[in-house]
Amino acid sequence: MTVSSPAENQSAPAPPGWAFDVSRSGGGFVLADLEIEMPVWEFVLSVVLLSTITVFTIVGNALVILSVFSYRPLRIVQNFFIASLAVADLTVAVFVLPLGAAYTILGKWIFGLHLCRFWLTIDILCCTASILNLCAIALDRYWAISDAINYAQKRTRRRVLVMIGLVWAISVVICLPPLFGWNDWAEAFSRDTPCAPTKQKGYVVFSSVGSFYCPLLIMAVLNVKIFRSIRSRLRKRASRHSQVLDLGNIRFSRIDHLSTYTAPTPTRPASNGMHAGRPDDDALQNGGAKRNDLTLPDDDNGIQQVIRRTRKISLSKERRAARTLGIIMGAFVVCWLPFFLMYVILPFCRTCAPPSPRLINFIIWLGYINSALNPVIYTFFNQDFSKAIAKILRRPGK
Repeated sequence: MTVSSPAENQSAPAPPGWAFDVSRSGGGFVLADLEIEMPVWEFVLSVVLLSTITVFTIVGNALVILSVFSYRPLRIVQNFFIASLAVADLTVAVFVLPLGAAYTILGKWIFGLHLCRFWLTIDILCCTASILNLCAIALDRYWAISDAINYAQKRTRRRVLVMIGLVWAISVVICLPPLFGWNDWAEAFSRDTPCAPTKQKGYVVFSSVGSFYCPLLIMAVLNVKIFRSIRSRLRKRASRHSQVLDLGNIRFSRIDHLSTYTAPTPTRPASNGMHAGRPDDDALQNGGAKRNDLTLPDDDNGIQQVIRRTRKISLSKERRAARTLGIIMGAFVVCWLPFFLMYVILPFCRTCAPPSPRLINFIIWLGYINSALNPVIYTFFNQDFSKAIAKILRRPGK
């Protein structure tokens, strides 16, 4: 999404030519028939940085989509949410970021009225879809953790596709009204006219609530509940293991003064990195009947070591889950909250001094960067995605 032109009060365009004039005020120069209001070094740095963000976003999300549909272990319904998120972010990278980079660097919209409105509409559509897909992923994870057995049966392909369809339908409903008159756009459009979303107050409230504030509230509540559920389950599990290993209750099969104990079966990481796997609460085998993986001395110190080790593993899982949830929510808030605060405040606060063009550009691109971070965040904690991407990257060399 975009708030306003980076430079609304620039001087008239310079004569055509590729000459550089760094003696201008502020160190600007002329490129073709455009007067660039920034030093050459800042221009080059902006081109390199924004191009890198765009390419990284395209490549990262394309790899996620290819992984879901080409790597068999990832072809499961819950990963359709990840694929839908990647499609939204890829669309941002292909249709929004290149024009946004040109607008940011040149300081003027040179692509005309119709492309401006198309760009703004696609921008709102895809950024909203990206945010709502994050919300759908949080909702799916909450159901998977809070009602694991029943939801495993309810999570059908049709149900997931309907949820994804609703995400995109809501995004369309939010992005289209300005095209049908809910706007304050100027009828005349010139090179110095800013290409910016409408500041019509009713639409600003409608779009910001639907695109950000409502999803933010839902995600915050769901992630808190997910974290509490994970923490409660892990603590109960650690407590049960400790009780089983209590000196007064534990029973051993004596084999040459050694007692046998079966270590809990590790939980296989779920396909999307956060879903709960098969519970390992029943990992302690009755009477040591199965072949054991761990032998313990028949003394207090050995048993206490196992208790401490079990608690340490559970606490480690709890910390990893909390860290993952914190990164997901933290990245979303850090990237998008500044933009939506600016988006809502400026139309309603006529006495507020507008931010500088550089600050506006930074806030806008901070939101776009979330589309580059999503494939990293949602695949970094998942070994299947890491393997799939490594396999895709190795394929051309074979």
